[in-house]
Amino acid sequence: MTTRYAALLRGINVGGAKKVPMAELRTLMEGLGYGDVRTYLQSGNAVFCADHGDEDSLAAELAGAIEKHFGFTVGVLVRDHAYLTAVREACPFPAAELEGKQLHATYFSGPVDAERFASVDPAAFLPEEFRLGDRVLYLYAPDGLGRSKLAEALSRPRLLKGVTATSRNWNTVVKLEELTGS
Repeated sequence: MTTRYAALLRGINVGGAKKVPMAELRTLMEGLGYGDVRTYLQSGNAVFCADHGDEDSLAAELAGAIEKHFGFTVGVLVRDHAYLTAVREACPFPAAELEGKQLHATYFSGPVDAERFASVDPAAFLPEEFRLGDRVLYLYAPDGLGRSKLAEALSRPRLLKGVTATSRNWNTVVKLEELTGS
């Protein structure tokens, strides 16, 4: 059975580092046997079909191919349509009432619990807020991610030790769900 997935690449095409042209990424993914490969934006989002593997094995396969082809390591998360739909539906913030740049989802490679972020005092960052979900952190940042002090606090390496994390604004969250559903 063929399943439709989104691949989320962490930290590519940012500030001139880790350049991954999307056309080259599509060709690389097609070479791995993935079908109907499409990319979205230049920030490391690809949608594809695969009839083998699971999310973790596909992520490892793609990460290995990227390292071999481009010569650098990239964190890769792969998520299926059902998961992306569940993330959108479980959003604890009023997504329909917010601008896409105000709401973000940080996807994690594995489960995270509230204890991991216990050192972050939510009251110190109001009106910014965050909530945890299934391998995802929802962040409400009314002034955007670039100005968010809470996002900075939540992305400290000691808090993310042992997991790959990559963030997308809500517009991208919704678009990737749509693209994996079609």
